Amino acid sequence: MTQTKRRYWLRVLFVGFIVYAATILAFMLTGNINLFPSIVLIGNFLVPVAFVTFFYEKREWFSVNMSATAMCFFFGGALGTIAASLLEPVFISELTFTTAFAVGIIEEFTKLIGVFLIARHRRYNSMLDGIILGSAAGMGFAAFESTGYAFSTFLQSGGSLTHTVFITLLRGITSPVGHGTWTAILSSVLLRESVQGKFFINGKVIKSYITVVVLHGLWDGLPLVIRYLFPWTYSVITGQILLGLTGLYILYNRWRESKLEFSEKRLDS
Repeated sequence: MTQTKRRYWLRVLFVGFIVYAATILAFMLTGNINLFPSIVLIGNFLVPVAFVTFFYEKREWFSVNMSATAMCFFFGGALGTIAASLLEPVFISELTFTTAFAVGIIEEFTKLIGVFLIARHRRYNSMLDGIILGSAAGMGFAAFESTGYAFSTFLQSGGSLTHTVFITLLRGITSPVGHGTWTAILSSVLLRESVQGKFFINGKVIKSYITVVVLHGLWDGLPLVIRYLFPWTYSVITGQILLGLTGLYILYNRWRESKLEFSEKRLDS
């Protein structure tokens, strides 16, 4: 793989950030409200697209093509958020530390809609296939969900661009250690345990699902209680960083296992 290919995700991130900053500047100079949707969409989709690009650069290691990756991003985002928005009001009346885990149970399942639709009846049965499809579905969900949060922030703040840009940047920066990582972890195990598009739910898949639900639940719920347990200024940030690093560490181990699996299959062939 060439050096250019290895760094293509950085080019996506860099160019996208320049376009994002230019759009904000143009909005500030002209006051043209038509630019606002571009600010929200670019800001919320930039990091998720760059994250998926990072994994897709290793495409010679897996059998998922560009169209399948893009469709998984869309289905995981659009259908995943729709399903979650329908289920969460039924089971969750308000967000507490306990109900945060219910959010994890629901969203970690609904994000897999994209993976199910793309991987069914296909020969996507390796951990690497699962990582790319899972990261795409998870990041699609993150992008669509964050777009909704950005519009809500804009309306609730009385049309404040500062508040909207802040929430967009915050959710964009943290998205790689959240939805994208969690779904990639789960999907890697799910597809490894599957055979030719037929999904098998066994102990390993259930264990992986519980793992990402716990990570998700703590991510949403810990900020609600940690300031009472550890009442210092950076306790919430520290907790989120530790959770993010934990998720990345688990995904890194899955990545190493998937590369070993790929090497063994290549030797066998």
